[in-house]
Amino acid sequence: MSDVTIFHNPRCSKSRAALALLEERGVDAEVVEYLKDSPSRADLERLMGLLGIDDPRAMMRTDEDAYRQLDLAGASRDQLLDAMAANPVLIERPIVVRGDQAVIGRPPEKVLELFSP
Repeated sequence: MSDVTIFHNPRCSKSRAALALLEERGVDAEVVEYLKDSPSRADLERLMGLLGIDDPRAMMRTDEDAYRQLDLAGASRDQLLDAMAANPVLIERPIVVRGDQAVIGRPPEKVLELFSP
C-alpha cells in the first residue's frame, strides 16, 4: 500500500509505535519527518479536512512551550495555522493519512482504524 503517509517524529514514542504497527502489517508508508520537512499552511488545512476537524487545536500540542511562548491560547484559526507552519513542533504526532482519511495516532493503535473494513 503506497497511499499511506505518516507525519512522524522519530523522537516520539507514540510516533515510533504507530510506525511499527504499520510496518508489522506490511504497510509501505511514506514517512514525513515533519520537523525537518515542515508542512505548509495549505498542507495543514488539507490534513484538517482529512481528519474531519475545524479547530486547529485538535491537531496541536497545546502543552508545548512554544504554544505558551507564542501566546496562542486566544489565537484565531488563521494564527494557529500560521504558528504550526512556522513551528512544526506544535503539530500533534503522529498523523497517518490513507487516501482521503487521516487519524492522529494517540493511542498508536488508532492508526489501525484506517485499515478496518
